[in-house]
Amino acid sequence: MIFYFSSAGNSKWAAETVAAKTGDRLIYIPEAIDRGSYDYVLAPQERLGFIFPVHGWRPSIIVRRFVRRLVIKGYDPENTYSYMVVTAGDTIGRTVEIFRKDLLARGIALSSAFTLLMPESYLGLPGFNLDTPEKEEQKLAKAKKDLNEYTADILGRRRGVAITVKGPAPWFYSGIIGSIFLHQIITDRKFEVNPDLCIKCGKCAEICPVHDIDGGPGKAPVWKHNGLCLSCFSCYHHCPKNAISYGKATSGKGQYYFGHTSD
Repeated sequence: MIFYFSSAGNSKWAAETVAAKTGDRLIYIPEAIDRGSYDYVLAPQERLGFIFPVHGWRPSIIVRRFVRRLVIKGYDPENTYSYMVVTAGDTIGRTVEIFRKDLLARGIALSSAFTLLMPESYLGLPGFNLDTPEKEEQKLAKAKKDLNEYTADILGRRRGVAITVKGPAPWFYSGIIGSIFLHQIITDRKFEVNPDLCIKCGKCAEICPVHDIDGGPGKAPVWKHNGLCLSCFSCYHHCPKNAISYGKATSGKGQYYFGHTSD
């Protein structure tokens, strides 16, 4: 069983790749939340995985919200192999330690943790930019190799594996900076749409994992300001006309999602 969340598609690719090799079932966290599905039953010897991106040097908010209500029946601390794969553009701070505590609060002990560096997608602050095409290509090539090795560890149920890229001062980034992200920077109030570019296709409303956009075919998007926005930039990156902006922070910056083309 693999629970996953993805915004730019990096974690979705990772989850689908692992599932294809392990045969484990995939559960997309936003859809589970929409259904109100928080109770699950593990089959004997079934693995338990969590795959998601880092947001603000912490586990994604939506993942943490989900895990706080998660109930796993059939979990056996002696025999159940549980793991996490966290995707990030660069460093993850104390993401693993934070998520390990989240799981322990639900009675789940983390067996192993893996970091998968992927192309950058967060653009919400000055100095945050997409990778160059060359770096993007290099990251993707290495990610495919790394994920193949991680999957071998997962299939082999190797415990105690901790492949992390914490970066300098992880306590500072995950603690102080992470708190600022959570309480001040993660917001939908800076998102805007250029009416001259918007074709009212509804893609942004469709792709939003928390249904924070009032839109659809024939409608220009309007953000609901409902307090659920993740600032995941999924709406921004998937807009076919690059009509969405995040204030001045995205001025002159491009778009990225896994599998995109430059055409």
